[in-house]
Amino acid sequence: MNETTPQDAGPQDAAGAGDLSFEDALRKLEDIVRKLESGDVPLDQSIALYSEGEKLRGLCQQRLEAAQARIEKITLDRDGNPDGITAFDAD
Repeated sequence: MNETTPQDAGPQDAAGAGDLSFEDALRKLEDIVRKLESGDVPLDQSIALYSEGEKLRGLCQQRLEAAQARIEKITLDRDGNPDGITAFDAD
């Protein structure tokens, strides 16, 4: 029977991932992708990694959408002076 040690038991629970910055979550997601692409991870651990990766992907998407919503565009008056701000519009 295979025994796993804590360090190779699989991914950490992503439930606490909400505390991660976008950059940290993306770094963890990239690490998971590398592990899965290597093909060296047992099936059960691959499934757990995939699940954690999906949670991290969702967190990254949420953080990007929140950042996009905060982006504001400065509007200028006729003389080119800042006149106010408008919400970001990607269209």
